[in-house]
Amino acid sequence: MAYLTRRDLIAATAALPLLSSRSVSGALLRAAEPDLSTLSDITTEATPIDAAERHGRMVRAQGLMRAAGIGAVLVEAGSSLTYFTGIRWGRSERLTAAVIPVEGEPLVVTPFFEEPSIRESLGVPAVVRVWQEDESPTALIAGWLRERGLDRRVIGIEESVRFFAVDGLRRALPATRFVSANPVVHGCRMVKTPAEIALMQAATDVTIAAYRWVHSRVEAGMTGREIGALMDAATRKLGGSPEFSMALVGEAAAYPHGTRKVVRVAPGSVVLMDCGCTVQGYQSDVSRTFVHGVASADVRKVWDTVARGQQVALAAARIGAAAGSIDDAVRRYYTAQGYGPGYRLPGLSHRTGHGIGMDGHEPVNLVHGEATLLAAGMCFSNEPGLYLPGRFGVRLEDCFHMSDTGPMWFSTPPASIDAPME
Repeated sequence: MAYLTRRDLIAATAALPLLSSRSVSGALLRAAEPDLSTLSDITTEATPIDAAERHGRMVRAQGLMRAAGIGAVLVEAGSSLTYFTGIRWGRSERLTAAVIPVEGEPLVVTPFFEEPSIRESLGVPAVVRVWQEDESPTALIAGWLRERGLDRRVIGIEESVRFFAVDGLRRALPATRFVSANPVVHGCRMVKTPAEIALMQAATDVTIAAYRWVHSRVEAGMTGREIGALMDAATRKLGGSPEFSMALVGEAAAYPHGTRKVVRVAPGSVVLMDCGCTVQGYQSDVSRTFVHGVASADVRKVWDTVARGQQVALAAARIGAAAGSIDDAVRRYYTAQGYGPGYRLPGLSHRTGHGIGMDGHEPVNLVHGEATLLAAGMCFSNEPGLYLPGRFGVRLEDCFHMSDTGPMWFSTPPASIDAPME
């Protein structure tokens, strides 16, 4: 979220009632042009994913393909393409994709005029074939699969590949069987290596440092958007690339993703922030809830209950436990406290957590009924919020990764509502 320019500031303050213009314009100015002189880049020692790491991913993927009886996997531009090949590329109507074979080097397909740019970030040995504007990229892929004899094997499709690409490949290879590539792609990406965990830790460190800087600068009259602008500015100065910086004020905090109403901070306002960034392509996701001024007894009680809910979730996260059992443990605790039951409000209306890595939301989720067993290297958010419609909400979110001996925090949950950014 870009922070306000001077022109935005002038236009916004001119439209406000004269009675409040002084206090509100001051808040806008601080959000628009924050003094970041006390902050510096803390990511300079973050180590990018290297060639050896990507080679290991290919080896693992090919092993999983053999186990699943899959001859090749199609991956389109996006996080999975970056994960396996290093290529960072956006999606458009022009297909850029990779085909990972069960043996040998992958194929990369891209428009002719994009080849030089594609090769700049290609991080693995690969065959690169290009297509002209009047040619079909899926026909090019089909031809390569025939050359390798892979058209007679089962082809896996990564779950985010768009319909036109799958449909074109099916038309070109009508006798070929296509299946989901989830056993391969999820099988690789759900389990993070130490190098990935280190980058997620770096991203989390940035987000926590930005929170500490922003917290003391939240003032009466600010909106959630202005608070988010401060968070984005701090995140960039600290070396992260902002992904999202949501700040919900007052009643808006009762709805997990807010409302369209503009609410300004006032004494006693609940402020719920949900923010994350990337470092070298890996994400953080941290939520904090605090009060501007003095917390009321009912807000304090809900905050303490959510803080306990986080600990209940962490205690249930054990190697070999079903992912859904963590969500169940939290809901049992909340039901005993008078919330719910289940997903009913007031209570916890969303899952307890989600997987995280290169994407902010990845498989697998900490949600009722999820049978996937926790294993070392899996990474999750832990965010069992409580929401009281029409009043306020509290969400505390810290991510953790599974080690051989149990869960390890990326960020330490705050000890109390009075010290939310410790």
